[in-house]
Amino acid sequence: MNETEQALKELIIEALNLEDLGPEDIDSSAPLFGEGLGLDSIDALELGVAIRHKYGIDLDIDSDEIRTHFESVANLALFVDSNGS
Repeated sequence: MNETEQALKELIIEALNLEDLGPEDIDSSAPLFGEGLGLDSIDALELGVAIRHKYGIDLDIDSDEIRTHFESVANLALFVDSNGS
């Protein structure tokens, strides 16, 4: 697991108040929504705000690629690493 994945897992836990999970409980390749981590659309909005604050990345929710970026921690880490400041 790279540093960005670790940081994103910690951010997910903190931003979404998932106090019963630790970073090691989140599989980097598992889906964030549905059968994976079980996040919903409200969680996606909160996570997007947290990413914008932490990394200075503006997310275009109308982008066709945004769903792909939010599929898993691994995809999100690639997105952050390629767009972060």
